[in-house]
Amino acid sequence: FCQFIDRELYIINMMIDEYKLGTFYNHKTKRERKLLLHKKELQKLEKKLKDAGNTIIPLKLYINDKGKAKVLIALGRGKKLFDKRESIKDRENKRNLDRILKKS
Repeated sequence: FCQFIDRELYIINMMIDEYKLGTFYNHKTKRERKLLLHKKELQKLEKKLKDAGNTIIPLKLYINDKGKAKVLIALGRGKKLFDKRESIKDRENKRNLDRILKKS
């Protein structure tokens, strides 16, 4: 997930494996990584993030033609209470069906 720290956007707990042929100067595999956005983009996202239940989610990480790492981010909204109840019902029904099929 992404979070604002001192008016800058960071991806929290992003994991990039160490370079296998590197020395002890390799980077940490799991750490915060700063996202570079324009000031207006940051302000726009920060404003939308202040609404209740919104979060910024990294969807895709890719390398462009110039060798730069790019992250596709999106604004997500949490589930409502009735959505959670429906998900729980579906999960329980699936478990019960699996139990019945396993016994027979």
